[in-house]
Amino acid sequence: MEQSTLLRCCSSVSQSITHSRAFWAMAAIAVTFPAISAVPTPLYSVYQDMWGFSDAVLTEVFAIYVVALLGSLLIFGALSDHVGRRPVLLTAITFEALSLLLFLVSGGVGMLALARVIQGLATGAALATLSAVIVDLQPPEHPRRSGVVNGVAPLAGLAVGALACGLLIQFAPWPTSLVFIILLGMLAAAAVAVLISPETSTMRPGAVASLKPRVGLPAHLRSDFLSLVPIMVSGWALAGLYLSLGPSIAGTFVDPDSYLTGAMVVSTLCGVGAITVFALRRREPHTVIRMAAAWLTAGIAVSLIGLELDSGPIAILGTLVSGIGFGAAALGSFGVLVNLADPDERGELFAFAYVISYLAFSLPAVAGGFAADRFGLDTTALVYGSAILAITSLAFVIGGPKHPRQDSNLRHPA
Repeated sequence: MEQSTLLRCCSSVSQSITHSRAFWAMAAIAVTFPAISAVPTPLYSVYQDMWGFSDAVLTEVFAIYVVALLGSLLIFGALSDHVGRRPVLLTAITFEALSLLLFLVSGGVGMLALARVIQGLATGAALATLSAVIVDLQPPEHPRRSGVVNGVAPLAGLAVGALACGLLIQFAPWPTSLVFIILLGMLAAAAVAVLISPETSTMRPGAVASLKPRVGLPAHLRSDFLSLVPIMVSGWALAGLYLSLGPSIAGTFVDPDSYLTGAMVVSTLCGVGAITVFALRRREPHTVIRMAAAWLTAGIAVSLIGLELDSGPIAILGTLVSGIGFGAAALGSFGVLVNLADPDERGELFAFAYVISYLAFSLPAVAGGFAADRFGLDTTALVYGSAILAITSLAFVIGGPKHPRQDSNLRHPA
């Protein structure tokens, strides 16, 4: 049955689904997609043991996913405004399921890379659409709820996905299969939720034109935007290290025989970040920038001390502190961007911010992979961490825009 026919068949059912229930269903899906994207991180060590590829190849596979996700955000980010939220979400779920099937049958790096490309495309389209539909379904009596959900869901999803996968790898059978079978079931449930939820898009004309990426930095916003670059780069570069080489680095000095170790360091960073976003949700974003830089600086410094002393507890403490900085950096930087731009500038400005963020997320990690093959994981981690430490120190000195706009209605980033 064609997708359009399915949508029509479910239209009468969707009318009985309240906006409140649909809101929380979409929030759950907004956690599910990042969770799925984090699942390969603990599995990279398993795949390395099975197929014998290098750290450089590992980070290249990671970067391929990021590039696909960024391209999907830029190309398909506005498509649901024109063709509807449900068709875009159902297509994203279909492609995400295809990527999971490829993971299931994967027998080498080539298939793994293809699965990650498709997953990146699906995740980018889904996250852009979910951010919009969560705002659409937000209860009028809770005007801040969508911002909180959109801020917490991605980090919470990364934390849950990495930890759940690590537990399954360590304690359950079929380490490279069971997790994907479970996720396919979750996607089936997500598809049903989308089908019975109300359509919230006005579906205005211009679908083809919307596929043209629009990336720009208005001249009058350049100085303010540049003041945010250090905190954006430091936070995302740290996340890139954790989600690519983090499990391998942790395994060298915490527990080399436990695949759960790598999952725990990722879930710690992202989980603490999600809690931080929720805890600081009522703060003005510009007041969070310098605090984020301070926590990141302290956390990275403690982690480096743990690496140097070969101490797992100290390194994990550094990860906890870094997680606070990571969450605060995400909340503060993107919250300030919302307040800086006028509504007709916001789309292009956010696209530009995503380009900067995801380049910081991927390119240093790839460089780290090649360096790890040549100089070793410990040396690479120390140099990588020291570089981020220098950038966070600069972010603390700059402290963000000097005269930020404040708008209580736009306090939380979508």
